Amino acid sequence: MRKILVGTIFFMLGLRPFSVALAADSSANGPTALALAAVVAEHSTLLTAQEKNALARLFNGAVDLRLLASHKISVKAAAVVCRMSNVDISERSCEVTFGTQKITLKGRQANELNATASAAGVASEGAAGTIYTSFSHLACAIDPQEIEQKDGGGANCTFDVGQ
Repeated sequence: MRKILVGTIFFMLGLRPFSVALAADSSANGPTALALAAVVAEHSTLLTAQEKNALARLFNGAVDLRLLASHKISVKAAAVVCRMSNVDISERSCEVTFGTQKITLKGRQANELNATASAAGVASEGAAGTIYTSFSHLACAIDPQEIEQKDGGGANCTFDVGQ
């Protein structure tokens, strides 16, 4: 009976609990995609140090190909789940899954990833004093040579929002 009552209240308020959020395909292009790829890549266990450095330099505005990777860089993450408390306002964390390995970010790094995901169109949902932002199946394609042309292209990301 209690589950029916809670479900009815969520329905009447137009809310849905985090556990039943539906996944939807989304994408980001251009500067937002580059930002998302760079913030995730910094913590990736799937990229080489050279690829991480190249993305960091691109994100910082260095588009000199002599110093960057000359091949496309693929940034992938299986899942990202960020949590912020709206009760303990100093509490924030993100769990990022790369393949079978999970990385936990806290504080400023978690806030940076959460804010960048929000800028890319990932909506937050709240439940029981916690604000969740989550997405999965992140796949970003970064082409340093195209970015060097400075015409707005060279960075594309796709992901599923919710879980």
